[in-house]
Amino acid sequence: MVIINPEFSSAPTESTRVTAVVDGASLVFEWDEDARIEVRALGREVVIEANAAGLGTLAGQLLALAGDGVPDGAHLHLENGNGVEEGSVDLVLERSDEE
Repeated sequence: MVIINPEFSSAPTESTRVTAVVDGASLVFEWDEDARIEVRALGREVVIEANAAGLGTLAGQLLALAGDGVPDGAHLHLENGNGVEEGSVDLVLERSDEE
């Protein structure tokens, strides 16, 4: 079960922070408001093109999934217009501890 709780404050918006609870483990995902992430499928290749803020956002999301206590199978969907730019293909970041 995943519970998502956006955290709001009166401070100026510089990023969006979402906390997801997966099997008792809290995952915090942040999106920099300047992040631009585009994902394209080109035949057998996937191209992830992002500005510096977008690369930092992706790095933070991957580190959240790599954290201690995060269960196998925990994942984050970045979908067309919701996490990635319009026209992008969907991207799923998933933890898999199986060999």
